[in-house]
Amino acid sequence: MASKIHKWVGALGMVLASIGTAAQAADEPKIGFLVKQAEEPWFQDEWKFAEQAAREKGFKLIKIGVPGGSEVLTAIDNLGAQQAQGFIICVPDVKLGSAVVAKAKQNRLKLMTVDDRLVDGAGKPIESVPHMGISAQKIGELVGQTLADEIKKRAWKPEEVGAIRISYDQLPTAKERTDGASASLTRAGFPAANILNAPQSKTDTEAAFNAAAIALTKNPRFKHWIAFGLNDEAVLGAVRAAEGQGIKADQIIGVGIGGSKSALNEFAKPAVTGFFGTVLISPKRHGYETAVNMYDWIKSGKEPEKLILTAGSLMTRDNIAAVKKEMGLD
Repeated sequence: MASKIHKWVGALGMVLASIGTAAQAADEPKIGFLVKQAEEPWFQDEWKFAEQAAREKGFKLIKIGVPGGSEVLTAIDNLGAQQAQGFIICVPDVKLGSAVVAKAKQNRLKLMTVDDRLVDGAGKPIESVPHMGISAQKIGELVGQTLADEIKKRAWKPEEVGAIRISYDQLPTAKERTDGASASLTRAGFPAANILNAPQSKTDTEAAFNAAAIALTKNPRFKHWIAFGLNDEAVLGAVRAAEGQGIKADQIIGVGIGGSKSALNEFAKPAVTGFFGTVLISPKRHGYETAVNMYDWIKSGKEPEKLILTAGSLMTRDNIAAVKKEMGLD
């Protein structure tokens, strides 16, 4: 009789434990994290840091790649079917804004955006949706200030320096970055007339190379050069064009944006090149912090700030290890 009671108690304990586990799982928040280019290192890092937040806070992270508009809407319905409570998204097209907001509301999901801000039918930012983005202006200003500081450090005469602005003005972020760099340079006393606009047809290294080559050829009067643009690829194109015209590495200063693999490869070369530095943007804040903010919103009703803009840190071949550690990328 005693053994039967023990067996019954044991079985009851297992049932109660199972019920407890199920209840805990049901109570576990589910948060979606949707990105437009899941294969890109930036978004992989965002996911990595969001997963860190999920482990620390105790929620389930649902990662979904959404390369197009139809995938976005399907993914939001999928999150609703999984009884998620909210999601963070970087959309493939910001003009999907109104549709995303409506679909989130339909599925009773809290919504935050990261990197790219949603716009309405009139092209205006949807300010009701909390957003963490990158301050293109501030990043550009850091590029410009870095260039100005390096010109001074090298004791170059500003009037003898030509600045190649690799531009892609049809993309607002690109224009904000290059405008920020130009403004920072001129505030530091650099002659505005020496900033040469070199429009690129695409945002890759080859297009930047072609644009920079034209600017270099047309302006042989300059003794020294600096270069800036949307990203690392733009600046690398300018540096390669300068090399192709016989300009030595110590006569050009290029500062890119992104901390890309191409930039790291440049720093790894035995000989110093004209690619001086890159502004590394932090995926940690964009992944970890947005995920924590969404969790707090779900658990305690604490709505995130409507707009948070992050900047970046200058990385050169001399401080790679320190900057990567600071950004959580070591």
